[in-house]
Amino acid sequence: MTDTAVEKTLAALEALADHPRITDIAGKVLRPVDTVERARPALRALQRSTRCTVHLAVLFGDELVYVDKIEADKPYRMASRLGTSLPAHGTAIGKAVLASLPESDLDAYLSRTGLPGRTPHTITSSPRLKAQLTRVRRSRFALDDEENEVGVRCVGAAVRDHAGTVIGGLSASSLALEHSLPELIALGPRVLRAADEVSAALGWS
Repeated sequence: MTDTAVEKTLAALEALADHPRITDIAGKVLRPVDTVERARPALRALQRSTRCTVHLAVLFGDELVYVDKIEADKPYRMASRLGTSLPAHGTAIGKAVLASLPESDLDAYLSRTGLPGRTPHTITSSPRLKAQLTRVRRSRFALDDEENEVGVRCVGAAVRDHAGTVIGGLSASSLALEHSLPELIALGPRVLRAADEVSAALGWS
């Protein structure tokens, strides 16, 4: 991991430093900077093989927080920023995380959040989201079809810690103009393999 990458990660965490549960997030990811460092080889390999922008996010309450990002080698840059928090139901990483929850925990999440919409494509219906999560459990990767940001599609998979607990996930993102939904689905196995590699680097087998 480069010094710049470490500095960016620290800056992202410093942005959360005033939050009373910052120690909770640290515990969940086994020291965030160390987690990013262990994940970096798999993230870099995924970025090279997909030519997409790759994100790593950790679960923080009902939201996800970006802790690492590797831009695609493209003339544009994604608007996402380290330290940004996102609702789980509108992102590929978040849906992969939600799919891992017991039914009672998922129902509690739906009740707490109310599934607010961020774009016209965000799933705001509990039955529809649950139906999609059933498919996610089968494939082990999830899709974001312009649900978090108009014009951007993502495919994501969950990451587990040494105890097998889902702590977040990673994703490959691109402009909708560059990847159709079927093309993004075709990238799913690569994203899943990268997520499993990160989980293994964190001690899960």
